[in-house]
Amino acid sequence: MSDSDLIKLYSQRILALTTDIAHLGRLPDPKASATRRAPLCGSTVTVDLRVINGTVTDFAQEVQACALGQASAALLGAVVIGRNRAELAKARDQLEAMLKTDAAPPDAPFEGYEVLIAARDYPNRHASILLPLDATLDALAR
Repeated sequence: MSDSDLIKLYSQRILALTTDIAHLGRLPDPKASATRRAPLCGSTVTVDLRVINGTVTDFAQEVQACALGQASAALLGAVVIGRNRAELAKARDQLEAMLKTDAAPPDAPFEGYEVLIAARDYPNRHASILLPLDATLDALAR
């Protein structure tokens, strides 16, 4: 990977997100938890949830990931409260389509994921970007 590729991939906006990850840590009494790991890079995200009537009411996340995984966690953490499984699954599917094809970024309130469009060219990073949503969906399935 050339220096210009790294600069493109780890833009200032992405790096700023890594310093502003909402809901870091663990919930004291979660109703559901899940951990997901990206085997290729070793990034790991653990999510704790509280859910009422299918809607996320409390959320915490432990994030041990590259800058792209951290940025994804920051984007999710900013909008996850008040969302249901269908909304989160749709956002995850749209994010994957954005990364793997020329699809548009996810719909609002997940449109912030457009910042990760540059990662399309780096398929080995896709799993890390999807981790926060994957872990959240796993926790919701419990």
